Amino acid sequence: MTSMWAATMLGAMIAFAAATAAPAQPASVAGLQPGSPIAGAPAVPAFIRDRVQTLGASFNGRVGIAVRSVDQGWQVGWHADELYPQQSVSKLWVAITAMDAVDRGEVRLIDPVTLTRSDLTLFHQPIAAAILNKGAETTTLGRLLNDAITMSDNTCNDRLMRAVGGPSAVRAMIATKGLGAIRFYEGERALQSKIAGLTWSPNFSTGGGFERARNALPLSLRRSLFQRYIDEPYDGAAPAAIVHALARLKRGQLLSPSSTAFLLGTMGHTKTGANRLKGGLEPGWTLSHKTGTGQVLGAVQAGYNDIGVVTAPDGRSYAIAVMIKQTTTPLIVRMNLMNNVVRAVIRQHELDGGNNITL
Repeated sequence: MTSMWAATMLGAMIAFAAATAAPAQPASVAGLQPGSPIAGAPAVPAFIRDRVQTLGASFNGRVGIAVRSVDQGWQVGWHADELYPQQSVSKLWVAITAMDAVDRGEVRLIDPVTLTRSDLTLFHQPIAAAILNKGAETTTLGRLLNDAITMSDNTCNDRLMRAVGGPSAVRAMIATKGLGAIRFYEGERALQSKIAGLTWSPNFSTGGGFERARNALPLSLRRSLFQRYIDEPYDGAAPAAIVHALARLKRGQLLSPSSTAFLLGTMGHTKTGANRLKGGLEPGWTLSHKTGTGQVLGAVQAGYNDIGVVTAPDGRSYAIAVMIKQTTTPLIVRMNLMNNVVRAVIRQHELDGGNNITL
């Protein structure tokens, strides 16, 4: 047995012990979830209630769906109080933490930030090319936020997180603002390593190092840790909590008006997930959103998500979260589900007398 194999196995066993212990951030959905309709809000319209139930029940996989009217306050869901792996959806909480720091005058979006090889993460990190080519890349906090949201760049996200106080600052924001059943782990490289049963190492960041270390582990151990993550996700969040937070963001209750507009505008330019929620839009409707895509083991994917705010031509808005915890269904089936949730929202808007203007 080589020293590298021994180190890998030791790290895996440590990760397994940690994973099978109680989560570092226990979150009981009951009692913490602020996702129920606001006081005095109208009853959930029958069409959207029944349609969401049908869509959820007909999907082959563990899925959570939540829809909330930003303006009227009604909310409907399918298994919406369970915790689902967020994956890159959690980048939204990092962005809100950063914009909250901007509002408090602690940082500015124009503040320069230099990234080096030590900042590299894994998986999707477009900024890595510039860092590897030049040895370092100097940018701004604003660009880090933009690329973390619109391109889902893991390195930009983790560097932004560290610039505004690290994981503890993000968790403090979630707690202080009362966002409810939303967990945040330690950033992308720590999360993805733990899911795979590994402890983060810088050599995972390039050249397939992460994949080689992950593939070297016994398949039985990988499966056990993978299922543990699905059942009790370290970055878990309830769709009901997410749409409640999105509605508050849209109403300007989480950030200043300028920061709210900046963040929602940035989310409106998201490039990932072009055929998830976005695929269900009709002309005149807009979407500000964040996707999340998890690791795959065999035919099973843990975490396939899209969350956001859709706005009608007449200005009324709806917060939507579709989060797939575990499935083997083809991507097109998952996308169709997300498309159909958006179409159901649009149809409900029309039934309520909303203007569906074709531009």
